[in-house]
Amino acid sequence: MQIDLLTPPGWDVQQYALLDSGDGYKLERFGGMVLARPDPQAIWSRQLGPQAWEAADATFTREVESGRSAPSSVPVEGVEGRAHWLARPNFPDQWPVRWRNLTILAQLTAFKHTGIFPEQAAHWDWIAERVAARPAGGVHLLNLFGYTGVASLRAAHAGAQVTHVDASLKTLDWARACQRASGLADAPIRWLADDALKFVRREGRRGARYDLIVMDPPAFGRGPKGEVWKFETSLVPLLEACGAILSDRPLGVLINSYSIRASALLLGTLLDAMLGERAKGGETRVGELALREERTRGRWLSTAIYARWSAQ
Repeated sequence: MQIDLLTPPGWDVQQYALLDSGDGYKLERFGGMVLARPDPQAIWSRQLGPQAWEAADATFTREVESGRSAPSSVPVEGVEGRAHWLARPNFPDQWPVRWRNLTILAQLTAFKHTGIFPEQAAHWDWIAERVAARPAGGVHLLNLFGYTGVASLRAAHAGAQVTHVDASLKTLDWARACQRASGLADAPIRWLADDALKFVRREGRRGARYDLIVMDPPAFGRGPKGEVWKFETSLVPLLEACGAILSDRPLGVLINSYSIRASALLLGTLLDAMLGERAKGGETRVGELALREERTRGRWLSTAIYARWSAQ
């Protein structure tokens, strides 16, 4: 098992850049918009001055503020009070962000996210490489907790047949919009609203098999019928079920996760247990995803942990 630090390839700095971070926030460029969002990892001091931060097109805050127009603000009850976006007038409901040949439609959400996790570009390219490792085609990929579907679009563009599962119908509509915006309307992607564990177990009973399985399980969540997901108790049963639907010649498995009290080594240990003897036919790598500030010798900001296995 090898430990790595992965950073995102393929971003034009005009499409995504980490401009600054500190005091519990990060300042980022997403396409034509600059956003300020909370990040608990950024406990150091900011390097850019107040003017750069105040010029942000939208800021996610837990403080009740007035005096700034926020037509796109999304109020949500938070631990520390009401959390919401403060946006400049006429802020768009969605706007395009380009990565390689994909167009991702970003938007402000009630949970401070934009629909894009730019650090995961390191995984998106790995997925394409895994698909290309079987030139004859016919690669079947399963994307669990697929969110807005960038990984699914990258896989489909590389030639895979994709099954994308997420609990949210609204998020699936968003993913389909990204599919159309990327010129992949006819790509072979099944968009399914389902509970991840229930779906995988049904696929096992049906005899379905997948060559690539990728997942981004949350710390806590609910399925479309109220099914409860808890990382600590739900991940092992899910991995056991996924092990039963891997094809005879699997290409890879990826587990990525945010905001959990666990290490990348734990994910790697669980992944190897899921694969069993098949793990010997490839390589397991674990580590962190990180973003680096745009400035020369900028600071590193840790964002997620992962474990992934690649067949040799």
